[in-house]
Amino acid sequence: MKDKRGKSGNGGGTRPTISQVAEAAAVSRSTVSRVFSRPESISEPTILRVREVAAQLGYTPNHAARALSTGRHRNIALIVPDVANPFFPPIIAAAQEAAETQDYCVFLGSSGESAERELKLVERLSGQVEGMILVSSRLADEQILELHARQSLVLVNRDIERIPRVLIDSAAGTLEAVAHLAQLGHRQVAYISGPSGSWSNAQRQRAVRRGAARHKMSMRTIACQAASFEAGRECVEAILTMGTRAVIAFDDLVAQGVIAGLAGRKLSVPQDMSVIGCDDVLGAATIPPLTTVSNCSVDAGSVSYRLLMDKLESHVQSDVRYVMSTHLVVRDTTDSPSGRAAGK
Repeated sequence: MKDKRGKSGNGGGTRPTISQVAEAAAVSRSTVSRVFSRPESISEPTILRVREVAAQLGYTPNHAARALSTGRHRNIALIVPDVANPFFPPIIAAAQEAAETQDYCVFLGSSGESAERELKLVERLSGQVEGMILVSSRLADEQILELHARQSLVLVNRDIERIPRVLIDSAAGTLEAVAHLAQLGHRQVAYISGPSGSWSNAQRQRAVRRGAARHKMSMRTIACQAASFEAGRECVEAILTMGTRAVIAFDDLVAQGVIAGLAGRKLSVPQDMSVIGCDDVLGAATIPPLTTVSNCSVDAGSVSYRLLMDKLESHVQSDVRYVMSTHLVVRDTTDSPSGRAAGK
């Protein structure tokens, strides 16, 4: 059935064209194109009218054709070390939500904590996207700088000059964590490290060491290459061997593994051991609720996307360093070391 404009609707059998949408909406072809490619340059009433007409006609933009004619795919890549780690999904969701408002598609890659796999993802996606967001990249600085020379790039939790980057300053919250333990009366603290290539891990470990020196506490590090529940559980033997009564873990997932490992030895938190996590992605939902360092993962996702869009629109290589602060969230997994000795 023909509509009043004399054009076929969804049941017409042929794909509606951009010219038909332009005629029906009483705008130019270029206006229709910008509504679907650069809506920020069009007034809101015009966007609504064009999209309504396009929906009525069953028109959808041909992204492949547009990429051929403009050189713009309207795709970006977002690569994380481990999509299963609860720290990363809020970043992904925030970036994707922001991208959808500008008709961008997000290609997601998970490197499995492997620099080699991350590099392979970068190489495979680079020809299909306009820009990339690398979150907690495991690549070497030289590799990232080489990529930046040929690809619009934004980093999250990786501090490399000349590249736009969003940094979650977990050092501030980690220093608060050490001070909190010192105030409770702890004289020793163990830091369970994260992946060796992690910028956040290096930042947190330095903060624990600095805080321990400031409060005249002894500090030991337990190597834990994977940021996982199982890895945290496997660290319990080393923690008990040290005789410490306080632990700061690389993240909440590792902290939960520690708590489970202690429970398996009939030890309680915080009566036998004080445990602090980092990132606050699980803390409020666990039993007992976890004392942890706050995170800004949602903001990091939206800000990194905005920085990438600014770079794509301006074509300027800017050295933006956006730092987000953190703080300690005290819940129920820390207490004074006055209970029975751990390991007894």
